[in-house]
Amino acid sequence: MLEWVHDFEIGWKIAFWFFMAVLIVLIAWGGTKLNKRVFKKIQEKNHSIHIAFFEKINALIIVVFCIVFVISLFSGTKTVWQTIFGGTAIISAVLVFAAQDVIKDILAGLMISIYKPFEIGDRIVLEDGTAGIVEKITLRHVVLIGIDKLRTIIPNSKLNAMQLDNTSYESEFRSIQFRFPVSYDSDMELVKKVIADAVEKSEYSVPGKLNRDGSHSYGSVYFISFADSALIMAVTVYYEKIYRSEVIYNDINTRVREALIAHHIEIPYNYIHVVTTEKEK
Repeated sequence: MLEWVHDFEIGWKIAFWFFMAVLIVLIAWGGTKLNKRVFKKIQEKNHSIHIAFFEKINALIIVVFCIVFVISLFSGTKTVWQTIFGGTAIISAVLVFAAQDVIKDILAGLMISIYKPFEIGDRIVLEDGTAGIVEKITLRHVVLIGIDKLRTIIPNSKLNAMQLDNTSYESEFRSIQFRFPVSYDSDMELVKKVIADAVEKSEYSVPGKLNRDGSHSYGSVYFISFADSALIMAVTVYYEKIYRSEVIYNDINTRVREALIAHHIEIPYNYIHVVTTEKEK
């Protein structure tokens, strides 16, 4: 009789533990879904990058808490807090060492979300030349969309340590800087006018340059440097965020090239001039 009662108690405990584990898993699943839905509603009004990052942080907290609670059921600890803070210093040190890259990425993501060097939807250019539009941020990385929607995934810790150019920082428009080489004997005023007209005639460019008086204009054309066989002209083109950067590159480059050719302005290129002499007999 006592043996039967003992077996019944063990079976009941196992069934209870199983039921609680399933219940907690369902709570974790429902909590993460609710968390995503709530933050999605918030992001409809505010696309700030810290909102996107804290959605991931909140989901992580929900999952970790539920995992710890499940472990506490099977480990025999009296409270969840004993499970969280229990364990030896050696185990804690091993876990911290193993997760140091993860911790670095999470902390770097936190710094990015607080100081906001870029927002979701901004176009950034990294110091190694990688360029793209910020699609999303997770606890470990940032996703950039490049040409033909190619995704580049960069760890938060690496991105946080990089120098970058934000072509739409605190602006409703994106921008791209173009550089065009022209020959040394070109008329500078004509070149500037031809490039400026080509940019303004583009269906994509907009007057996004903010002037001191508060008005907006198209980007000015500047003569910025001497190259080995060319004079380098530069202009910043502003455009709406709904367009992909490769579309802008294609349109502006095509228009400027055709305009320079139409006005007989030489577009120089590097070449090698080889001189040979006949050897004396």
